[in-house]
Amino acid sequence: MKNLHSFLALILISLLFVNCKSEEKVQDFKTITATYFKEKNELNPLDATFNGQNEQNDKLVFEMTDSYRSKKKAFFEKYLTELKNIDFENLSDEEKNSYDIIKWEAEVGISLLEKNGNLMPINQFEGTHLTLGQLASAESAQPFKTVDDYEKFHKRMDLYTVWIDSAIVYMKKGINQNVVLPKALAIKIVPQFQSLITPKVEDNLFYSSCKKFPTEFTQEQKDNLSKKYASTITEKLVPQFQKIVQFLNEEYIPKCRETSGIGSLNGGKELYQSLVKQWTTTTKTPEEIHELGLKEVARLRSEMEKVKTQVGFKGTITEFFNHVRNKPELKPFKNPEEVIANFEKYHKIIKPNVDKLFSLQPKTPFQIKRTEAFRENTASAEYMQGAADGSRPGTFYVPIPDVKNYNYYADEDLFLHEAIPGHHFQISLQQENPDLPDFRKFNWFGAYGEGWALYTESLGKELGLYNDPYQYFGMLGSEMHRAIRLVVDTGLHNKGWTREQAIKYSLENEAESEASIIAEIERYMAIPGQALSYKIGQLKIIELRKKAETEMKDKFDIKVFHQNVLESGVMPLALLEKKINNWISSKK
Repeated sequence: MKNLHSFLALILISLLFVNCKSEEKVQDFKTITATYFKEKNELNPLDATFNGQNEQNDKLVFEMTDSYRSKKKAFFEKYLTELKNIDFENLSDEEKNSYDIIKWEAEVGISLLEKNGNLMPINQFEGTHLTLGQLASAESAQPFKTVDDYEKFHKRMDLYTVWIDSAIVYMKKGINQNVVLPKALAIKIVPQFQSLITPKVEDNLFYSSCKKFPTEFTQEQKDNLSKKYASTITEKLVPQFQKIVQFLNEEYIPKCRETSGIGSLNGGKELYQSLVKQWTTTTKTPEEIHELGLKEVARLRSEMEKVKTQVGFKGTITEFFNHVRNKPELKPFKNPEEVIANFEKYHKIIKPNVDKLFSLQPKTPFQIKRTEAFRENTASAEYMQGAADGSRPGTFYVPIPDVKNYNYYADEDLFLHEAIPGHHFQISLQQENPDLPDFRKFNWFGAYGEGWALYTESLGKELGLYNDPYQYFGMLGSEMHRAIRLVVDTGLHNKGWTREQAIKYSLENEAESEASIIAEIERYMAIPGQALSYKIGQLKIIELRKKAETEMKDKFDIKVFHQNVLESGVMPLALLEKKINNWISSKK
C-alpha cells in the first residue's frame, strides 16, 4: 500500500511538472510575441511611426545595405529557433495563429533576403524617400506636438542625408551587376527629388512643420527649431537632392534597362516567385495565376457587355470603354473640393445600411483628404491607417491632379474599397482588438487586406450604391482592373511582356484612361507581385462565403461571417481558410 501511495505521488508530481512546463512555454510564447514586435519595429522604424510606436520616431535604417540585411536575417533565424521550443498544441487558437504568422513571415523574409532586390532601392511609387516626404508634411503619422517631436524628426532628416548616399552606393552596385530599373521608371524619380530643391527654405517640404508650430511653443523654441531645420535643409538635404538628381541623370538612367519585368534580370524569375509567394500568401505559380487572370477577364468582359446593352450603347465593348472614359457627364467637377464632397455623399448614403452587414465596426475616426501636392501626380487613391488610440483618424487620400478630366464613374466602388467597409474597417478593427498581440495589430498581408477590400466592392448594392448603371459598370471595371493585374503582372515579370504590351492589353479590356493605365503598369513594374494580392484574396473570401452559405444553410449569418473574417486581423490565406472551416464545423 505504501508503494502504491508513493507511485501515485510520483505521477501527481510528474503531472504538475508537465503542467508547469506547459504554462511556462505558453508564457514564453507571450514573451516571444512581445519581443518580436519590439525588434520588428527597431528593424522597420518608419513602419513603427505609422503604427504609433513613437519611440522609433528619430530612427532611420539603411535597408538596402548588406549589414542591415544580415541583421534582418539573424532576426528571422532567431525567432524560427525560438518557435521550436514552444509547445504548439498547448497554445490557444489565436496563439496558434500568431505562431504560424511569425513562422511564415520569417521563412518568406529569409527567402527574399537571399535575392538581390536591394540593388534597386528607389522607385517612383514607394520607398523611404516618398515616406519621408509624407512625414515631413506634418500632416501624416510623424507627430509634431512637442519640442521633442521636432527634435526627433530633425534627427531623422540628418539620417536621411546619409540614406541618400547609401542608395547611390547600392544603385552603383546595381549598375555593375546589371540589376537596374527600367528606364521608363527611373526617369519618373528625377522630378520627385527636383521638387525638393527649392530656392527658399520656407518653400521646402521639409520645412513644413516649422510653419505649423503648436501655439504653446515659446518664441525662443520656435526660433531655435526654425534655425536648426533651415540649416539642415540648406546645408545637407538640398545638396543631397542635387547630388542624387545628377547621379540619376548622368550615371543611372543611361545604364537603365529597356526591358520591363524583373524576369529579365539575372535571378529575376526566382526573385519574382518569392515575391509572388509573399504577396499572395499562397504557393500558386506565376503560370497558374496568369491562366486564372485570363479566365476572370473573360468572365467580367461578359458582364460588362450586359451593362453596355442596358444603357443602349450600340458599338463594341472597346468603343464603350472609350465612351465611358470620355463621357462629359462623368466629368462634372470644377474644383477638387467637389470631388471630396462627392465621396462624403457616398459615406452618408451607406451609413444606415452598414449595420445590416456588420455587427463588428471600428471606433477609429475617419476622414477624406486630397493627396499632398508633392506626390499627387504619381499617386493612386489610398487609405492611411489611423492611430490605434484614436488620436489620428484613418484617412482616405484622393489624388486630383487634373480636376477637369477627373472621371468619377468608379468612385462609389473606390470608396467601398479604400474607406468603408474596406480598408478602414479591416485595419481599424485589427488595431482595436485587445485580444491580439501588438505585432498582429499592426501587421499586413496584401492578399488578405487587399482581398478583403476588393470583396467589399461587391457589397455596394446592399449598402445603397450602384443604382446608376455607370457606377455599377465602375464596380465591374474595378474588378476587371484587378483581374487584368493577374495577367499583366505575370506577363511583365514571368513571360517577358513589354511595358507597351501590358498597356495595350489593359486598354483593350478596361475603361480606365490611358494616363491612368500607364501609371498602373509602371506601378506593377516597380513593385512586382503586389498587384496580384487583390484578386487572389478576393476569390478566396468569396469561395469561403459560398462554402459557408452552402453548408450552413439557414444557420448562415452574414454579420457573423464578416466578424469571423475580420476579428483576427490579417493572416496568410491558408490560416483564414482554416478559421472559417472551423466556424462552419462548429455550427453544423
